[in-house]
Amino acid sequence: MTIGAQTFLVVNDDSLAESTIRAALPATTSMRFVTLRDALDSAAQLVADSAPSVVLVNCSSNAEWGLRVIGDMASIQPSRPIIALYSGNPNGFMDPAFRAGAEDLIVLPLPPEQLAFELQKIVSRRRGDAGIERQGGALITVLGPKGGTGKTVTSTNLAVALADSGAKPLVIDIDLQFGDVGLALGLKPERTIYDLVQTGGSLDGEKIEGFAIKHFSGASALLAPTRPDQAAVVTTGFLRDLFTVARRTYDYVIVDTAPAFSPEVIVAIDAATHLCLVGMLDALSLKDTKIGLETLKQMGYSSDDVTLVLNRADSSVGISMSDVYSLLKKDPDILVPSDRAIPRALTVGETIYEADPKSGAGRAYESLAQHYLKLARVNEPAAGFDTAELEDAGPRRRRLLRRGN
Repeated sequence: MTIGAQTFLVVNDDSLAESTIRAALPATTSMRFVTLRDALDSAAQLVADSAPSVVLVNCSSNAEWGLRVIGDMASIQPSRPIIALYSGNPNGFMDPAFRAGAEDLIVLPLPPEQLAFELQKIVSRRRGDAGIERQGGALITVLGPKGGTGKTVTSTNLAVALADSGAKPLVIDIDLQFGDVGLALGLKPERTIYDLVQTGGSLDGEKIEGFAIKHFSGASALLAPTRPDQAAVVTTGFLRDLFTVARRTYDYVIVDTAPAFSPEVIVAIDAATHLCLVGMLDALSLKDTKIGLETLKQMGYSSDDVTLVLNRADSSVGISMSDVYSLLKKDPDILVPSDRAIPRALTVGETIYEADPKSGAGRAYESLAQHYLKLARVNEPAAGFDTAELEDAGPRRRRLLRRGN
């Protein structure tokens, strides 16, 4: 559905000329303009009288009033899209706007033609008529309650192994202060998730692909910010949108998380179609893995919902697999043996799956990829993505991953 077929209620302050909005919308568009001050006193009545299909709220001059109007209007009919317009840096406004009920945020100033483009994308995405749209790939959230368990190694090897099977995977690094996905894949952080946030406007698959960095295996990675102080810009509201749109664009979205149940990690858990918990065969790590499983259970996820990867599974530390089960009440799904080649590969920016695919660790990560290929939902295939064909094909592009070829 085009924006010309919509009925707009435009709540506008004096920071944006009414003519700019009129120029961005087709002449056939039904529009009603009210001031932000008037909307503050009569939000419910305005919605009832106008019955708009879309609400625009420009509150650049008074964010507090704008948030109240958004909240009041969203409470009346949550299904009606409310688009916030905001001039300048949206830090400090974006997350409260989404919490109040805004569907999307457009950062001003924009020329009328660009504003029209952003509005059309939002309306099309909301109405589900932006072409034939895939229902969504899998989102695998990789968790490690304790740092140093090999969570990032698992995420990156899984991504490369899935790409080797012909899938289109994306790794999103939400260890926002100290993410290492780029280092593990040998990718330079030319663009990061911080840069994506700073562009403002609505998200689409093309924009995500523009900021993701392509690995030669065929996998892509949206890297963490390069500085810890940039982490605050990436809000939970933004991550929710990012995960939703990324699933429409990629066969597999692999979210590499920070070693904590932070708000960002909880959002990634809630958005996941699959959970992967990574631990190691030592007493301290197993204790934290147990706490992680218990925390997930409190969030409504049983141990059966979690794929358990156990690193250094062949270590002689006096702990048997029966001891692991006794503690966790769950058998590990994937056992990754110790391998000195893993840190050597990391030093040169390679995964063990690339460096030595026939090693025990390389085969373990291949098994993990095949595990998720088999779990792929038959009723939500990616465009051009035949899960059964990929399972039969196996690592059919292995030689392409070797740097020497």
